[in-house]
Amino acid sequence: MAVLTLASARAAGLRKDEVYRMARSGELERIGRGVYARAGELDPAVAPLSGATALKPSATMCLTSALVHHGLSDEIPHATDIALPRGTRFPAGFDHVTWHAFAPETFEVGRVTMPEHPDLTMYSAERSVVDAFRTAHLEGIDQANEALRRWVRRPGSSPAELLRTAGRFPRTVTAIRHALQVLL
Repeated sequence: MAVLTLASARAAGLRKDEVYRMARSGELERIGRGVYARAGELDPAVAPLSGATALKPSATMCLTSALVHHGLSDEIPHATDIALPRGTRFPAGFDHVTWHAFAPETFEVGRVTMPEHPDLTMYSAERSVVDAFRTAHLEGIDQANEALRRWVRRPGSSPAELLRTAGRFPRTVTAIRHALQVLL
């Protein structure tokens, strides 16, 4: 296992002080409070998500981080955006994570396994574009429009699929439909 929690270490026969000693010696890297990985073993791009998933299996890469992963944005996020269902307690001690609480009734919409990391999840390109429009009041409409522009240029992109996903978030449909009309 790439990520070690104190609970999984205990189950493997390691004491807490042994885990702390391994972290001090550089054998383990601390990802978050009570979450470690073998030094150099974890892809830094997904280390926070791996650590969060070890504690909360529903942890899902979202928003700007997901847009960047899908090649729909050139932004360099200062932290990994990770969503959990609203009402779930966020894990403590993660330095480079921005936590987001998404409604439980739509949390699974567009949630997919990352092809290169089958134990991790993120939101699909379509859901990520919809989320960019949903959060345009926070992130700015330019990010949403640029993500949509790049998504439309991708081979295999289906405006019908995007609108189907947007239909689960009714307030986004009009804005996305209008932007699609301009682009197409």
